[in-house]
Amino acid sequence: MRVAVTGGSGFIGSNLVRHLLAGSSDVEVFNLDSLTYAADPRNLADVEDDPRYHFVKLDITDREAVRRAFAEIRPEGIYHLAAESHVDNSIRGPEQFVLTNVVGTFNLLEEARQLWGNDAGERFLHVSTDEVYGSLGETGAFSETMAYQPNSPYSASKAASDHLARAWHHTYGMNVVTTNCSNNYGPRQHREKLIPTVISSAIAGRPIPVYGAGANVRDWLYVGDHCDALTSIFERGRAGETYLIGGRNEWRNLELVREICRILDEEVGAGPDGGYGSLITFVTDRLGHDARYAIDPTKLERELGWSAAHSFSDGLRETVRWYLADAPSTGSLAAEARA
Repeated sequence: MRVAVTGGSGFIGSNLVRHLLAGSSDVEVFNLDSLTYAADPRNLADVEDDPRYHFVKLDITDREAVRRAFAEIRPEGIYHLAAESHVDNSIRGPEQFVLTNVVGTFNLLEEARQLWGNDAGERFLHVSTDEVYGSLGETGAFSETMAYQPNSPYSASKAASDHLARAWHHTYGMNVVTTNCSNNYGPRQHREKLIPTVISSAIAGRPIPVYGAGANVRDWLYVGDHCDALTSIFERGRAGETYLIGGRNEWRNLELVREICRILDEEVGAGPDGGYGSLITFVTDRLGHDARYAIDPTKLERELGWSAAHSFSDGLRETVRWYLADAPSTGSLAAEARA
């Protein structure tokens, strides 16, 4: 099967490309990526020589380029992950989020439809975020039937792309499935995100920034578990449906940061007096900062038998160790700490 992964050089995308290649000997994977700042070709250095892996530099906002790429590679399935995803960046400059996340998704959907036809069996899996549902109170969880209430330019752009995916199924009959996931963590995540920011700041001896009082709650999902869910949904999910993917793993931001610092104290040592936790610094809260996210993945668990395989304690420690030793974008942080 010839499968295209948009955004395949990014965090989730590179883990998915590796997951697909490891899962089947009969798959060809085409990584379609424009290599923006958040992508890193070194994320896939270990599979570059695999004859089943192909890289295509592509800007999904360029519809003609999308058309040419699809005509050449003729994908039989598409995992659409390419997106602008950093909330702070969307607040400072929302235009690129509209172009990439909305216009880019339209270009992919329409050119896939032109290639495959309306009622073809080829599948388009649109990967989105739980942030489209807005913010929760102290209790409850997002489900597939909840109304959208995006609160940032990022989440609004993803909500718009979700609606396009739904419309292309219900209007044209395309074989489209949408997923909305909770916060991912794991190897190869860009340093702008919370967990890599904490690790890199701590090891460099810099203040560890925590928004507001650190009371915001997020539901964390190991990226490998996310990739496993995506392939299960791609292969067995029902056309036109939405599936929420979450790890049933809520943490307040401050508690998570403290846990990372505790692991660093054990793994690295030689930190500041009082341990790495002494570097925690509270900064002005993000504009429109959603209070709490939590996902109810019951539909996915019930229909497809999926469940997260990684415990948070194991996954978080594995992630910390990866950034200390192997992160291609950071170098050896442990060596940096000793310098």
